[in-house]
Amino acid sequence: MKKPEFVNDEVYHVYNRGVEKRDVFLIDQDYLRFVNNLSEFNDIKPTLPSNIRYLIRNPKAVTSQCLEVQLLNIETSNEPLVEMLAFCLMPNHYHLLVRQLVDNGIVRFMQKLGTGYTNYFNQKNERVGSLFQGRFKAVLVSTEKHFRYMPLYIHLNPLDLIAPEWREKKLNNLNKAIDFLESYRWSSYLDYIGKKNFPLVTQRGYLLEISGGLKNFKKYTNDFMATMDLGEIQDLTLE
Repeated sequence: MKKPEFVNDEVYHVYNRGVEKRDVFLIDQDYLRFVNNLSEFNDIKPTLPSNIRYLIRNPKAVTSQCLEVQLLNIETSNEPLVEMLAFCLMPNHYHLLVRQLVDNGIVRFMQKLGTGYTNYFNQKNERVGSLFQGRFKAVLVSTEKHFRYMPLYIHLNPLDLIAPEWREKKLNNLNKAIDFLESYRWSSYLDYIGKKNFPLVTQRGYLLEISGGLKNFKKYTNDFMATMDLGEIQDLTLE
């Protein structure tokens, strides 16, 4: 898939998966490391090597026992490369919704993110070589319809783990699906419905304004699951 030309202030759906579709997140520490990287590497300034290696040396420094997590090494960047609107991590891939803020910002951010996480993963698991399936993929998100539906699609990805039939535009147990999404930690969905999870990672004002706030975002997601009209965003999905 040919990448679009990245333009400042435009929004893009960015995606990549593990090489040979292998899992790239094996334990909670891996997910937390990547979430931390979403903020740590979102800066024009270079990232200190000591920060990249921090969690490898201190694996017990992070905990997954509560939803409201104090991420390590995150400081508010004075010069971010992108605005992180939404994200979702799955065992073998990730989805990001980002707005480019500076020239070449998405490419620079993704290079730092891919290299940093690969170095962490390879050192921790005593492996070498590429971790992700080539360079990241990206699609421009440009219409109001896409802005409304793309965050829903990203946040619904975890349903693959318990209800893969959702991709066939149906759900056998809607209540189970709703409960699962509201307990899945590795996305920005919880913060979008008012449950503090990783509130420092995303900038949610724009998408919440479109959807009408926290309560409406949750209702909008549940209503979407009841109808499963994936045709609205078929041209922006990267499967």
